[in-house]
Amino acid sequence: MSHKRLERKQLGTPMMTVGSEINIVRSNRVVINNTICPAEIIISNGKIINIVPKKSLAPSKGEKIMDVGDLVVMPGIVDTHVHVNEPGRTAWEGFQTATKAAAAGGITTIVDMPLNSLPPTTTLSNFNVKLQAADGQCYVDTAFWGGVIPNNQAELVPMLNAGVPGFKCFMIASGVDEFPHVNFMDLHMAMKELEDTEAVLLFHAEVDVNQGNPALEDPTEYNTFLNTRPDIMEVQAIQMVAELCLLYNVRCHIVHLSSAQALPIIREARQAGAPLTVETTHHYLTLTSEHIPPGGTYYKCCPPIRGKDNQEELWAALCNRDIDMVVSDHSPCTPEMKLLEDGDFVKAWGGIASLQFGLPLFWTAAKQRGFTIHDLVQLMCKNTAKLCKLIERKGSLQPGWDADMVIWDPDKVFEVQEQIVHHKNKLTPYLNFRLHGEVFATIVRGRLVYQERKFSPKPQGELLLIQQTKAEENTAPYY
Repeated sequence: MSHKRLERKQLGTPMMTVGSEINIVRSNRVVINNTICPAEIIISNGKIINIVPKKSLAPSKGEKIMDVGDLVVMPGIVDTHVHVNEPGRTAWEGFQTATKAAAAGGITTIVDMPLNSLPPTTTLSNFNVKLQAADGQCYVDTAFWGGVIPNNQAELVPMLNAGVPGFKCFMIASGVDEFPHVNFMDLHMAMKELEDTEAVLLFHAEVDVNQGNPALEDPTEYNTFLNTRPDIMEVQAIQMVAELCLLYNVRCHIVHLSSAQALPIIREARQAGAPLTVETTHHYLTLTSEHIPPGGTYYKCCPPIRGKDNQEELWAALCNRDIDMVVSDHSPCTPEMKLLEDGDFVKAWGGIASLQFGLPLFWTAAKQRGFTIHDLVQLMCKNTAKLCKLIERKGSLQPGWDADMVIWDPDKVFEVQEQIVHHKNKLTPYLNFRLHGEVFATIVRGRLVYQERKFSPKPQGELLLIQQTKAEENTAPYY
């Protein structure tokens, strides 16, 4: 049932000015570890210093208390798979628009992918260019992945030392010439370089399977494109990753898993001791191939959206923790690149814009399957924070951690309309979706950066440079 917009009189104290620092957040529903209870979160210098049972006392003079009544307060979401595309392709997206969309979606930290920007983040020099482009533009905290491409292995440790938590590589053509995919020998050289570091190596796990060029049918039909990216491309790639992960002492991570057929390989590798983790995305959990309309090229992504039965297997794998986390893989482009007039799925650019709506997309589908808010925190906050080595700062509400939180109403229903989308390009398959779970406010390191469609007057997110420490001998799983 749809609820009226939250009225100010429902809140325990006057509305805070967006951009201001908050001393106390008070709610009847604070998500702490495995409980949801009335509590006050005490904040100082951007950190949580204490969490205490909720009081009903009037605020002390000078204290900025944000009493949000029955709204849920939980850790800010950490989205480790975001293509910001700046510098170089800022017509697609940019740091200001991407991080505004993140803030509006309750995301307090993003990790930027190394490709689609010009230059790509594949050298230390290019990483410094990226940092300069992002400086002073981010509304939420932002970290950065590096990239592995052929013959850049000498750049990896310098980038690690400069603050990237790990690297992304493609096992198939990435779509942009400046980020070529790697072959098996390239991976051996890169993994030898990364062995005994704390770096994680992220794989776009698809390989060409030499099935020739079958005669294409109608390119405006989604199945025509789907048939060009069969499950076997992911299955064979993930088999290769599993073998490499067991061979080298390097943490490995499968990005955007779409095919449930690869799950047995992942389970077997983990049972054999491989430090292997896996993510899937909102589009694989929400959209199905059966419902993609002819010419609807804004649904195109790689790996592709598959059928309903496959989707249910992904949900079961999430329930069993065979999949560790859920991310957006926000990968926008300009509308003309989607070839909407032609509706050609084969030629259109692949990528889905979804950053702002990850929380309600996941919650709408997950709560129908018995998932709880605690599951959401595990899959979208804690495990993602662990992946990018921010687990001692982000992903939980506890003393000593950054005061990052999202305040939201899990029962509120809203409709995705173009005027509320903060991505630079508004084209997304989720327009007109009715979703459960509206974000009311987002706090980053104690500062109110977003509230009721208003943003902080200026960007105050930090650029996060991840410090390297001695690698742990035992890489514990997420569960």
